[in-house]
Amino acid sequence: MTSMSRARVARRIAAGAAYGGGGVGLVGAAAVGLVLAEVRLARRHVGNGSSGRVPMADGVYGHAYDIPGGQPLRLTMLGDSTAAGQGVHRSGQTPGALLASGLAAVAERPVELRNVALPGAQSDDLDRQVALVLSAVLPVPDICVIMVGANDVTHRMPPTRSVRHLATAVRRLRTAGAEVVVGTCPDLGTIEPVQQPLRWLARRASRQLAAAQTIGVVEQGGRTVSLGDLLGPEFEANPRELFGPDNYHPSAEGYATAAMAVLPTVCAALGLWPADEERPDVSRREGFLPVARAAAEAASEAGTEVTAAMPTGPRGPWALLKRRRRRRVPEAEPATPSL
Repeated sequence: MTSMSRARVARRIAAGAAYGGGGVGLVGAAAVGLVLAEVRLARRHVGNGSSGRVPMADGVYGHAYDIPGGQPLRLTMLGDSTAAGQGVHRSGQTPGALLASGLAAVAERPVELRNVALPGAQSDDLDRQVALVLSAVLPVPDICVIMVGANDVTHRMPPTRSVRHLATAVRRLRTAGAEVVVGTCPDLGTIEPVQQPLRWLARRASRQLAAAQTIGVVEQGGRTVSLGDLLGPEFEANPRELFGPDNYHPSAEGYATAAMAVLPTVCAALGLWPADEERPDVSRREGFLPVARAAAEAASEAGTEVTAAMPTGPRGPWALLKRRRRRRVPEAEPATPSL
């Protein structure tokens, strides 16, 4: 699928999400019957090596930057098993811990991590998760990172419904005062046991949803980072290194790769990135584009950030597409419990 055609599909899905439609499908219904047998075969192989346990990573990171009387930055993770960190054994290997530790180093402030993500969650669970985040008991986070979408594809949730739930979650968090960064749907076509033609359909569906998610998130004032190709060429070339023992969730190295891609956008959202890096770099193919086109391009390239720019243009809202330089994120030190 070309970038332009993906942009058209993503625009239709996002419009359907915004205006209550539900009839835009990710892949043709006729194709589904052809791959049902392969879906059943893949499900027997995927997930057999996972214990289902998620390491507890909540707490405060960056103790070296603690100042008496100072307040830590507050980071909250929402979404599915990828946000929770399923597939690794140590808390410091989870994406939340990696991001908290990296953010503390950049901000030179402690970072308090809270994770409300739920393994197996689909986008319709975000309403519950956001309610937990915005409960009156705890302060509103400075920034929320959402990773969601893979289970929407595997459970065939209508994409308009998926995007609607995500956009609503972003709107509620932004209205409350939190910055929001969304890691869009990963490329499910890279899961090793999945064969053709299911692999092609999974890749197509994943990237279409990722592009539509980007439009919905940016229109609500959030930023997105594409995770698709992080589970694409890099993961495909090193499946033993970058996938965990269940051949489905990332390994520790896989989560570190994802955290490297997301961390610069988290820092930029909080105003912690150098000002000169906020300008588009033509040599890195950055620039201002109609939001649907930016979303389609981002879905095809790992680590690409999309954020709102000009509110309107001849082809609707415009966005800034950035390809930020990644920073290596070492495994996090153990956190201290939150007070």
